[in-house]
Amino acid sequence: MAKTPLAVLASLLIIVATGTPTGCEEHGGMMSQSSNDTRQPLPLLPMMAAHQRQNMREHLAAVQAIVAAIARDDMAGVAKASAGLGFTEAMGQMCEHMGAAAPGFTPMALNFHRTADTIGDAARSGDRQRVLSALDQTLQTCVGCHAAYRQEVVDEEIWRRLTAPHATR
Repeated sequence: MAKTPLAVLASLLIIVATGTPTGCEEHGGMMSQSSNDTRQPLPLLPMMAAHQRQNMREHLAAVQAIVAAIARDDMAGVAKASAGLGFTEAMGQMCEHMGAAAPGFTPMALNFHRTADTIGDAARSGDRQRVLSALDQTLQTCVGCHAAYRQEVVDEEIWRRLTAPHATR
């Protein structure tokens, strides 16, 4: 059965609200999760991990603003709020940098931002149902990414090794 946009939003809220999972241990400069977490690691330096968590909180605030604007039937508000989720060249560069050590992450992150652009497109057309559908698709990309990847905080030496040309994980 397909999830409603609000059910997906509730899932996203739980994912973002929990922050860094408990059960993390440091091993040789890497923060690793307990072995029962089978998601692919997203290696990040501590500052990058903090920055990414801040971005996730900002994305969540934008989604909340979108939902609030939908509830008021304020399509201009939806378009404005969705702009914070959409693709920009700067966002694309950041996604590439964040995903430099995790194969597959960058395309997934870029897809999120491009999917988010469809929310604003739908809002500018005034089609509330299209807005809800676009929001649903966007939230599905969020949930999919959080289901596939987990942050793994690494030190400078490991980051350099993982991001060196022709590096293998």
